[in-house]
Amino acid sequence: MTVEIRKNAITLHNNPLSLRGKEIKVGDKAPNFKAVKQDLSEFDFYNDTKGKIKIISAVPSIDTEVCALQTKRFNQEATALSDDIEIITISVDLPFAQNRFCGAEGIQNIQVISDHKDLDFGEKYGFVIDELRLLSRGIVIVDKDNNVKYVEYVKEVSNHPDYDKALEEVKKLL
Repeated sequence: MTVEIRKNAITLHNNPLSLRGKEIKVGDKAPNFKAVKQDLSEFDFYNDTKGKIKIISAVPSIDTEVCALQTKRFNQEATALSDDIEIITISVDLPFAQNRFCGAEGIQNIQVISDHKDLDFGEKYGFVIDELRLLSRGIVIVDKDNNVKYVEYVKEVSNHPDYDKALEEVKKLL
């Protein structure tokens, strides 16, 4: 099986980088993926979010300023959104680091999971920064039937995603 590599798909501090994995697009069926929860148990996208609208917030590392702010922003937004919405932040940080971060920052309204083990999400959704083995920054919104409704691959990884646009798209699904 050949792995799709999208050369110069993104930049980090204006340095071009490649994304590995299948580029996900609006209208695609969202692939199921496995990741690791903070308690080291398995996260199964389809089973753990069944019947919910999903916001997947991909970040390179929660230990960086923009990633921390992105995670805190979605944690805050979760309180104002419907119970029909599941917000997931995913990075390749170890679950121990994620647990420490969530405890220190009071993150309790969203799931923060790790793709460090297999890069299953990153490969299936096209978010792996090939040169760094980190996830690129972006947002994927998936409806209750696991259809992709919105995708943003943030072109410059050090920039924030378009929160307002993503939240606007989510509200259309309610």
